[in-house]
Amino acid sequence: MSILVYIEHAEGKVKKTSLEAVSYANALAAQIGERDVVAVALGTIDSAELAAVGKAGASKVLHADDARLTDGVIQAHAAAVAQAFASVGAKTLVLAKASLGDAVAARLAIKLNAGLVSNVVELPNISGGYLVKRSIYTGKAFAETSVTTENKILAVRKNAVDLKVDGADATVEKLTVSLSDADFSSKITSTERAKGEILLPEADIVVSGGRGMKGPENWGMIEDLAKVLDAATGCSKPVSDIGWRPHHEHVGQTGVKVAPSLYIAIGISGAIQHLAGVNSSKYIVVINKDPEAPFFKAADYGIVGDAFDVVPKLTEALKAEL
Repeated sequence: MSILVYIEHAEGKVKKTSLEAVSYANALAAQIGERDVVAVALGTIDSAELAAVGKAGASKVLHADDARLTDGVIQAHAAAVAQAFASVGAKTLVLAKASLGDAVAARLAIKLNAGLVSNVVELPNISGGYLVKRSIYTGKAFAETSVTTENKILAVRKNAVDLKVDGADATVEKLTVSLSDADFSSKITSTERAKGEILLPEADIVVSGGRGMKGPENWGMIEDLAKVLDAATGCSKPVSDIGWRPHHEHVGQTGVKVAPSLYIAIGISGAIQHLAGVNSSKYIVVINKDPEAPFFKAADYGIVGDAFDVVPKLTEALKAEL
């Protein structure tokens, strides 16, 4: 039997979160003695890009090259993945926790009669059953969930596992699936994507600014630092509310929730709603002139100082090193 991994792609590239899911599945296969890891990709994408999924730990990629699947119609994706699951005789499906993945996983849990665990952060403990550790309460706590079903679905949280990159290219095989008109009864009529060189949900580094930036005319300082770090830019809710920055950059509980390797907060006090959107970050750096700013309590590293003095010096230092 194999472990199946559902991988997502956009603009011709497999998403990093899906590659992390493949690496997780590879480690899981070694732990439980499964034969190999098989990935499934749906829609139009180049075979060479799919073959590179092998570097993350997959031995084979099944590709349903049906243009109708490219847009990510949830019912159709669930139907196709269920057929792939049966074709490889899998008992475990791994995928990245994401907006599309969450919706597909929920439907697959019914189709496959599978136990579903989301926000997974570690390999399961199989010493006395099947216990899966997951993040809860927006990353403030962890829970261990017991899965007793034969079929299992694990949705892995972004940056929860190390990405494997030393494998060999995978073989890519055509996957033929049977899809009805009912599978496409819902249609995506338009998609509005956030603008920017690096989008927040996919960013490995995020540089955010708050009202401490004093005005939109000072945002070049944030953008300069982000450019040096190859990072996405974000902002606090008050900043987007008053129109300094577009709403798609709003990071927080009611905005975009991020889980980058590094989150840099500049001139942001650290309201609980903002923290709820960033506390899954691997490392948090806070720059604020107020030593009592609440954000410092959540920070891994903090700099007490005026952002207009600290950030340009930090940017220049990074330019000299990178």
